[in-house]
Amino acid sequence: MELTILLPCLNEEKTVAACVLQAATFLHENNIRGEVLVCDNQSNDNSVHLAKKAGARVITCSKKGYGSTLQAGIKGAKGRFVIMGDCDCSYHFDEIFPILQELRNGSELVVGDRFFQKCEKNAMPFWHKYLGVPFLSFLGRLFFSCKVRDFHCGLRGIKKESYEVLNCKYSGMEFATEMIGRASMKGQVISQVPVKLYCDQRGRPSHLRSIRDGMRHLAVIVTKCRI
Repeated sequence: MELTILLPCLNEEKTVAACVLQAATFLHENNIRGEVLVCDNQSNDNSVHLAKKAGARVITCSKKGYGSTLQAGIKGAKGRFVIMGDCDCSYHFDEIFPILQELRNGSELVVGDRFFQKCEKNAMPFWHKYLGVPFLSFLGRLFFSCKVRDFHCGLRGIKKESYEVLNCKYSGMEFATEMIGRASMKGQVISQVPVKLYCDQRGRPSHLRSIRDGMRHLAVIVTKCRI
């Protein structure tokens, strides 16, 4: 199997089916041998049922956290490449072909760049767009000696065998920074592709907590993943 499209899920019943269907359509229309995998982080709503009904394979991550869920999903993926993205409709899975193409061309990690093109209006909070993400990404480039412009983009792809040597361990949102930092320190080939960010369609507050999670990202950067 070439590709796993991985969706981390925690109470996403309003959007998970749409994301699964969009990802499945992408695989079918591009004749890609792949799967849509939902890794559920103990949802207490109807997310799991709806994901299965839409055609996804579903596995469960018992350890709480965004990073834990992605780690479990990558481990359980059957594809040689894994493209992961939030299942809140903030990314469109019919626009991921450039990520797959970079992986096919030899990149080991491909990170989306939400700043290359204009986001949908109100898709990213003002402070995230103009202060938090640019500042932390600047520090990430400085400490990890890489050129990634958007350390926090949730849409990214990785070669599974390249991920397996990274030894990632962080369980929260800071996993996104850790993955890039470890890949850079291992000398892996990292590339970037423009992605468009759309408005979250869940109709509820995000799981993200700006100050808490920002400090966790910062700790990963300044300690260089505690190596």
